[in-house]
Amino acid sequence: MSGKLKEVRERISSVQSTQQITKAMKMVSAAKLRKAQQAITEMRPYADRLNKMMRNILSNLDGDQASSYSVQREVQKMAVVLITSNRGLAGAFNANLGKEALNLLDNHQDLVKEGKVDIIFLGKKGYDFLKNRAEGCNFNRDYVALTQDSSFDNIAIMSNKLMDDFKAANYDKIYVIYGQFKNAAVQTPISLQYLPVPKAEPIQSSKKSTKADYIFEPSKQELLESLIPSILQTTFHKCVLDTNASEHGARMTAMDKATENANELLKDLKITYNKARQETITNEILEIVGGAAALEG
Repeated sequence: MSGKLKEVRERISSVQSTQQITKAMKMVSAAKLRKAQQAITEMRPYADRLNKMMRNILSNLDGDQASSYSVQREVQKMAVVLITSNRGLAGAFNANLGKEALNLLDNHQDLVKEGKVDIIFLGKKGYDFLKNRAEGCNFNRDYVALTQDSSFDNIAIMSNKLMDDFKAANYDKIYVIYGQFKNAAVQTPISLQYLPVPKAEPIQSSKKSTKADYIFEPSKQELLESLIPSILQTTFHKCVLDTNASEHGARMTAMDKATENANELLKDLKITYNKARQETITNEILEIVGGAAALEG
């Protein structure tokens, strides 16, 4: 019985140590989340408005090739940029992003079978999830650690490469998969068509619609070729900031649940310990009484 008590005491000590770690990780993630949430909250309206403006401009330009970034080509090769975290212990966050990537690949099975899909990983966990699940795809891990520095200039390295590859026709379509931050408990995996720039959807109305009258100065081509890359850089940076905030929110929630589970486990273990201890005491009393009765006899 003493061996059982020792085992339960060791388990209680182990759970308490784990609980201290989960509490600390929750506090760290909460501190990082506040900063990351502020960054994406300030960036998102600006990036969304710029993106909407770019799509509207391209939609209102008839006939001519407005930008080399909006050229629609037959898809011979495709790239998928998967943005995940570098560390785990974030619940199902990274797995959900990986599943979103698999869903996208399922919709392009013809390209996958021909080996014409490149997956570019920003974050180690994306590769860990897909390395045995995305057969036929080409993996690029050169930029795995890029998101450790989420500054605009650093992230622009990736967005500039994607734009250069698209202009050079190395890729005919590029998707970005990222985690859209809603709150600490909700992060939604999103597949975004990054290039070519999709045009805005026409507004259905019973009334006669009118087109926006844009005046370009300097020339339309010159302006768009300088404006659109800047907007695309901002859009990609927003995806990275969204994923960063989502990661910290998911980790904070996961560590909070782990702490609660540790509390429940400690309650059960303490009950088990008290029962075993009481049983030991009862047995000892019985032995004393039995010994005393034997001496009297």
